[in-house]
Amino acid sequence: MIFAGRAFDLGQLDAQLRLVLEGKGGTRGRAVIVTGRRRVGKSRLVQEFCDRSGLPYVVFQATRGRGPAAERSDFAEAVACSGLAGGELVQGTAPQDWNHALRSLALAAGDETPCVVVLDEVPWLIEQDGEFEGALQTIWDRYLSARPILLILVGSDLSVMESSQEYGRPFFGRAVRMTLKPLDLHDVADMTGLPAADAVDALLITGGFPEVVRSWERGLARTDFLRDSLASPLSPLLAAGELSLLGEFPSATHARAVLETIGAGERTFSAIAANVGGATPLPSGTLAPILTNLVAKQVVAADLPLSDRPDTKNKRYRVADHYLRFWLAFLRRAIADSERGRPDLASRRIERSWTTWRGRAMEPLVRDCLARMLPDDEWPDTEVVGGWWNRQNNPEIDLVGADREPVAGRVHFVGSIKWLDARPFDRHDYDALVQGSAAVPGVTTGTPKVAVSRAGFEPGLPLAAAWTPEDLLAAWQR
Repeated sequence: MIFAGRAFDLGQLDAQLRLVLEGKGGTRGRAVIVTGRRRVGKSRLVQEFCDRSGLPYVVFQATRGRGPAAERSDFAEAVACSGLAGGELVQGTAPQDWNHALRSLALAAGDETPCVVVLDEVPWLIEQDGEFEGALQTIWDRYLSARPILLILVGSDLSVMESSQEYGRPFFGRAVRMTLKPLDLHDVADMTGLPAADAVDALLITGGFPEVVRSWERGLARTDFLRDSLASPLSPLLAAGELSLLGEFPSATHARAVLETIGAGERTFSAIAANVGGATPLPSGTLAPILTNLVAKQVVAADLPLSDRPDTKNKRYRVADHYLRFWLAFLRRAIADSERGRPDLASRRIERSWTTWRGRAMEPLVRDCLARMLPDDEWPDTEVVGGWWNRQNNPEIDLVGADREPVAGRVHFVGSIKWLDARPFDRHDYDALVQGSAAVPGVTTGTPKVAVSRAGFEPGLPLAAAWTPEDLLAAWQR
């Protein structure tokens, strides 16, 4: 399978490997933690990196729920069968603990030949054996860090991977960390061969998850891609979402119910509690830690209104990645339609709600794009881009540019997003922006007005900036 995209991520790993090869780090060996959502392509990335490196390497992937002894035995076998310089020296070993297993790795790696070692699904190793973290720290400090080794630790459970680097944990301070995100807008446009506006739609649907993007035939229109994908319940578009969720959130749990409720469009704490709880709202003491955990796992994002006045009461929740947002809104139900041979039902539901759903889904994407474009010469002090709303969500301001968050020192601009296929941003939209933004703390009549539009702009509007789909795409071009 052809590997596409990920130039930046491969470059980060290459830079760490160069430190090993040139001996420029604080230790001869280097350790890198690679985290990211499940199915985002971490294992595929590190395999591609190993293949391109031209060095001896070993990749070991843990198995969830397996006994520690069997796991150590498989690890030793993987090391022995790898291309490491001294692999044959550990053939047939049966490690009694992880100290022994990792010492065999040090022996197989040798003292002089640079190599790459990948431990995949590290959270499962930690879950299986409470001694693993301490053993890794001990063997790294005494043996591995003194050898020309690039050690890559991979894991999908973000909270576990991050906590492993907290002060007081055995491996604290011994590794740098990179978070692998879904493919960006530029990668999606490149892989699908679509123009900027259509590539944005493709990103909202696929979320940049590699296996789903690869299933989009180059140049295929959105409706045709959906028609083809909805026809089979085994298509990557339908299957990836359920596989991702089952890996982290079993179906009969409050966490899964909360996530599905947010995906269905509920954004406030009280609305989520009422929806999940049914006749009796879910108690705050139950819901609050669930939301905290979902945010920590980066599955859900929690947004606050951005202005020069503190406001912690109007927090809004949303599904953080675009594909899962689309899957929960439309595709969860579409699987059953596809299985009974009626994908047309799902198609109709999507088309009926597409414009409204896309309009809301565009907001975090546009903010991310502008946050990459700014600061620039026009907005040299604009460090953050958010939005603003009140308790009644009337008005809601799509874009607020400011110097800092969560409380701005100064609001630099306010703006509106209009992502319609055929209607440009017009005078009516501009007047609505002026009227609504007057309610934003820190906004004056002189605060610049900006807009983002899919279909262009009516001539003559007094906008300080008018961004197009091509501008959004350019933000991701390196």
